[in-house]
Amino acid sequence: MKLKLDFVSKVPKEAKDNEVILVNDKSSKNKILKFINKSLFSNKLFLENKFLLKNINDKSYILVNCIKSKISLDYEKLGSQLYTFLKSNKIENSFLTSNSSNITNVQMEKFLHGAQLKSYNFNVYKTEKINKQFINLYVVGDKFKKTNLLRNKLNSLLEGVFFTRDLVSEPGNVLHPDEYARRIIKLRKYGLKVTVYDQKKLKKMGMNALLGVGQGSVRGSYLVTIEWKGAKSESKPLGFVGKGVCFDTGGYSLKPAKFMEDMTYDMAGSATVVGLMKTLALRKSKINAVGVVGLVENMVSGNAQRPGDIVKSYSGKTIEVLNTDAEGRLVLADALTFTEEKFKPQFIIDLATLTGAIIVSLGSEYAGLFSNNDKLSKQLINAGEQVEEKLWRMPLNENFDKLINSKNADMQNINYVGGAGSTTAAQFLQRFIINKTPWAHLDIAGMAFSKYGGALNSGGATGYGVRLLNKLIEDNYE
Repeated sequence: MKLKLDFVSKVPKEAKDNEVILVNDKSSKNKILKFINKSLFSNKLFLENKFLLKNINDKSYILVNCIKSKISLDYEKLGSQLYTFLKSNKIENSFLTSNSSNITNVQMEKFLHGAQLKSYNFNVYKTEKINKQFINLYVVGDKFKKTNLLRNKLNSLLEGVFFTRDLVSEPGNVLHPDEYARRIIKLRKYGLKVTVYDQKKLKKMGMNALLGVGQGSVRGSYLVTIEWKGAKSESKPLGFVGKGVCFDTGGYSLKPAKFMEDMTYDMAGSATVVGLMKTLALRKSKINAVGVVGLVENMVSGNAQRPGDIVKSYSGKTIEVLNTDAEGRLVLADALTFTEEKFKPQFIIDLATLTGAIIVSLGSEYAGLFSNNDKLSKQLINAGEQVEEKLWRMPLNENFDKLINSKNADMQNINYVGGAGSTTAAQFLQRFIINKTPWAHLDIAGMAFSKYGGALNSGGATGYGVRLLNKLIEDNYE
């Protein structure tokens, strides 16, 4: 059930019996003490669980403990927990009086934003009527009547996150590369410049690493660029590159059948880039940015790539494909060199569900960060901490780099000796940053999808990376 927010002047009849009160030391205490005993602020249940439901004279009071909440992220998490509380208690209509407390506008907006993030669910293919129901939260008062700049920014961010989650949630038979390219083209209506390079163009350009991955599919392979020009000057853009393997069988290096269905999420890196670009356009960000995504489908057929094949990449470097399931790095290799050469960006950040090894290392708590630039790494880590999308920096080293040298080509696409699977994958990608542009690789394999849900999502596609990169831009480049 999705959360529906309405900003109204007075309490609607259907919600009048369920009041949500944000409690902090300075604001709601006197009001609450009128009908609840003074032990409220030492009530262990309330302090530990953040919520208390009191029923008095047929009216329900939902008390939200904000006493120790200080930063924006605290309020986002509280909002998320409120949605869960309303849903679990089957409270479909409730109201919150916006100008009855000393909760600031920023805190209130973050609170509501967190509730909305948590409420996302993907039910496109459900047919039961119950899935059309909403949890309605009415925000009453004059505080938010006027146009709210922060809310506009947060709504733009919400749309970007939800668009990413929608893309990642779609099954492979629906969101194949052809359809994915069409959906990106529709973003032109927001002022984004979208250019699609199809197989014929890519072959002429020499993008054989990317094309090799998709050659076993009946679907096309594409490189799509998405440009946003929000700066007054012709400043260099910020560059974002995403892996878009719409379904990954592993090719002839076939994946195990168990959980192969999860490989519909192997395009999550590209979805993050697309969602970010939509957010930047919607909120009219005052920077220049470019998103580049490689869209392919890694299938098995008589025309599929074989283990042992050698391909010449867009950069001119040759790659021995020892394992066709190490395919995402082949897509990114061509996309990275192309982005650096064509757009000459200030930096390049790529995102990919690249390795299972990063999940072994970091689980679902952190995405792996690999970078050739300390400043960019610190900016990313700091942004991640502020929005609950954490990063852990992993090592790069010339001794790891040697492990991907090949006897038959310039390099091989996988290392079978020496371990460090995530690092050697990153070393492979670094070879395609030709001009030493500041670069960061985010391996989001453990973060793009959650079976159990997290602080700001209810399970399924998380939209990881959109909030992180948006915060990076807000804090450092706008």
